[in-house]
Amino acid sequence: MRILCVALFASLCAMPVWANARITILMDVLRMTEVVNILREEGLTYGRALDRDMLDGSGGEFWQAQVDQIYNTQQISERVRQSLELQLNDVALEAAIDFFASSTGSKVIQLENTARRAMADPDIERAARDFYIVQAENDDPLAQSVTRFVAENDLLERNISGAMSANYQFYKGLADGNYSDQSDGDILNEIWSQQDDIRTDTKGWLNGFLLMAYQPLMLDEMEDYITYSASPEGRALNAALFEGFEAVYRDVSYALGRAVALNATGDEI
Repeated sequence: MRILCVALFASLCAMPVWANARITILMDVLRMTEVVNILREEGLTYGRALDRDMLDGSGGEFWQAQVDQIYNTQQISERVRQSLELQLNDVALEAAIDFFASSTGSKVIQLENTARRAMADPDIERAARDFYIVQAENDDPLAQSVTRFVAENDLLERNISGAMSANYQFYKGLADGNYSDQSDGDILNEIWSQQDDIRTDTKGWLNGFLLMAYQPLMLDEMEDYITYSASPEGRALNAALFEGFEAVYRDVSYALGRAVALNATGDEI
């Protein structure tokens, strides 16, 4: 891991200042600071659930400090930024800035962030899931657009893969911290046994979230978004963001598993 970080640092240092400045602009139009803060809020909530469910509520201030450190917003932002810098060429970078600085692109980001925060409420999440089912059954045009948007961007499979990878890292952290004696094979078998449940849950959450988020969009605005996301430049941005955030979730999940194990066994980091 240290060798990888050195290689990344060296490659980033070799990039032109102009490219770094344009990445900063892209991060701004994507409202990445807000996105990462939402991720952190979700993480702190998850940390409290882990304390309750796996540590019998005994984590205390030490556990809270560990979770706070794991969801370090600066580190998360930097990991995503590195992915954008390494994967986007100039054409894709400029196309992303142009779209998300536009009225439609800016509106999309605002709606997604608002919906993401709202979905933290279990009642709203259930309502959003149910609303998509009803609208899809009634052939609602926006629900159909959401279904097409998910397919065009391979969002379901990407999210399932990310979730399974994160779960693997969590169990690996538990095992490395001697919370369990599972081998890599045991962990993989358990993760694969969860695939159907992960798929069902992810599909329901994703469709509900997107339909709730995009309700205020006009159909032509939704079409503009689909068109951009399906372009080579849009696909490049999507791939870069997924790789960046998947890396974040892998790191975070392993760290949480390791922290649970260390707290459960009474050791200190």
